Amino acid sequence: MNIILADNQDITRAGLQFLLQTFNECPYHVVSDKSAMIQLLKQYADALVIMDYTLFDINDIEELMVLSQRFINVQWIIFSEDLSVDFANRLIVTLPQASILLKESPLGEIRECLSQVMQHRRYICQRMMEMLLTNNRQEEEKTILTKTENEILKDIALGMTTKEIAEKRFSSFHTVNTHRKNIFRKLNVNNVHEATKYALRAGLVDSAEYYI
Repeated sequence: MNIILADNQDITRAGLQFLLQTFNECPYHVVSDKSAMIQLLKQYADALVIMDYTLFDINDIEELMVLSQRFINVQWIIFSEDLSVDFANRLIVTLPQASILLKESPLGEIRECLSQVMQHRRYICQRMMEMLLTNNRQEEEKTILTKTENEILKDIALGMTTKEIAEKRFSSFHTVNTHRKNIFRKLNVNNVHEATKYALRAGLVDSAEYYI
């Protein structure tokens, strides 16, 4: 398998080149722009592309999808310093031949990723898997409550009283108090402290905002 290294960060590129030398059976090629990468893909239709998505001249995930459809046998490792959870979710759903590896990954994990992808197996690094699982759990937790209940829970977590929340929302004390009881019942919590812990875990309140 030919490997195409599409990374414009000098230190990362040098490190990957050193690592790829240990895979003796796999020749590798270094490219600095999309045009050069495409020319190589025309020659090596089943190549593995290791691409820094944030630094290479790929505009968006749609362009990456077009390339993957044009070169259907190519394996992709999206190797980047920072990728959003939304981007990762879209990539996993729409591009089955793409793997994800963050630059903070330890050497052993990078080796494992290369080994797995060379066998045409998708690989998602541990850190990204943790981010995806945390995000999915937060989304599931948020759906337990209605939009209004989430808003009121956030205010409760930020230390507002029922009266203050009612004034803010131009609602009656009774209405907000009813919402409060429903929130506690749905979350199976008994006090503000437990409700606040839930709000922090679900991402309704940023921890920095909470401690101010």
